[in-house]
Amino acid sequence: MSDRLSARFAACAAQGRAALVTFVTAGDPDLATSAEILAALPGAGADVIEIGMPFTDPMADGPAIQRGNLRSLAAGTTLRQLLAMVTDFRKADDATPIVLMGYFNPILAFGPERFAAAARAAGIDGCIVVDLPPEEAGELVPALSAHGLHLVRLATPTTDAQRLPAVLNGASGFLYYVAVAGVTGANSAAATDIAAAVARLKASTSLPIAVGFGVRTPEQAAAIAAHADAVVVGSAIVDAIGAAAEERANDIPARVAAQVAALAQAVRTARKEQAA
Repeated sequence: MSDRLSARFAACAAQGRAALVTFVTAGDPDLATSAEILAALPGAGADVIEIGMPFTDPMADGPAIQRGNLRSLAAGTTLRQLLAMVTDFRKADDATPIVLMGYFNPILAFGPERFAAAARAAGIDGCIVVDLPPEEAGELVPALSAHGLHLVRLATPTTDAQRLPAVLNGASGFLYYVAVAGVTGANSAAATDIAAAVARLKASTSLPIAVGFGVRTPEQAAAIAAHADAVVVGSAIVDAIGAAAEERANDIPARVAAQVAALAQAVRTARKEQAA
């Protein structure tokens, strides 16, 4: 199987633009709607898709994604159903990279080796495990590596020069820079701070740098896309799904697609507009 992540980042770089990475929680607000949202994302302009593994205690996430987890769990979503959803997605799209994002407990319960094999078979390209520091990843890393899955690591504003080598050791796919200290969706970082952080990280790794946490609007996405290799938007999309679900709307996938299209347009034109 080809390396979709590397191919997609290379394609975006060749086009002289950043990639748009979109996050949704599997099974939010229900499995059928979630599958429709997933199918709509690439056409709307998502270059890479992160899918959240629903979990009861998502401590790194803010209220929006916490509520998304609760909606998903209330709908009975399981990790096996998530993988089956991706398997179905791959019947129509074998190019868009998909990265699972979440916490180690569901993976541990599944069994790291069985999880890695099942994820690869479903068409997953990598994992972000937010509560698994490098020192404690010994059980997962060999399983992911054996099945050709990327392990995407997180760096933060507090990741200093002493800590960064440990974060980068074994990392692949891309490096996810958490632009603000705190939980997802809580605050936004200044573009000047992000530019400096991206330059610092690029001095230590050739991995693409994706920047997320606190990116909600096309304007914010464009400001980051001028400097980073990718922009990650999650809470804003999950918030929109939640609001539409409360309305009992029957056009949730279309609403998400319109939101993503606006973000994609901003990301794709950011560098041209900056140069103009």
